[in-house]
Amino acid sequence: MSEGCTSCGNKGGCDSRKHGMFGAIDEALARLYPTRRWTERDEAAAFGAGVTAGEGAALARTLASRLKALALHRPGTAEETCDYVYVLCLGRTPSLLERREGLVDRLEDEADVEELYLRVALSTVARFAGVQQVTMRATRGDDGHLVISEAPRTGVFDPVLLKRFQALVAVLAEHDIRHLDFGEILTAPEGYDPADYAERYGGAPAIANYLFFPQPASSVTTVVVT
Repeated sequence: MSEGCTSCGNKGGCDSRKHGMFGAIDEALARLYPTRRWTERDEAAAFGAGVTAGEGAALARTLASRLKALALHRPGTAEETCDYVYVLCLGRTPSLLERREGLVDRLEDEADVEELYLRVALSTVARFAGVQQVTMRATRGDDGHLVISEAPRTGVFDPVLLKRFQALVAVLAEHDIRHLDFGEILTAPEGYDPADYAERYGGAPAIANYLFFPQPASSVTTVVVT
């Protein structure tokens, strides 16, 4: 499965939905980047325009109840314009995410563990959400410390995730947050100046980078937990 329409066979409805999505993206980019340059976001236009931390926490509670799974809201970094909700789809609790975030002291079996999540990026500059599947793995370093890696994919692909993904998108709509198909926001917006993005990250910034986070969508992060 690749992320996209959840109403197979309804091409007209899909085309209409995507037309509305792209229209909303174009409007948001024009508002946030009036000079059409990567480094020149209008912070006044961005302030208060996205999903708040309180809304994100409420969304996590709804997802935990509706999907009957661990769902944790976590803030993004200072460089990111999003917060996250992680939904544990394959794995057990306490989870590697809870261990990484310091919510539990240790796990019963910490090394050689792998878990699969749906990770929701909630934009803080527009009422948009993007969903990726994420694999977390834990290994022991040579020094004995626990190493937890987070490897996102550029969308949602595994069939085992389909049911929860569809339910998640429905919950986003209930919370008045527009879901953006991740596969549709991985290209650079036409006519925008990438400024120094290539020097920092390589390539040109995609739509996702303007709306959610600066790093490439499939960037792997590693955290050493003592």
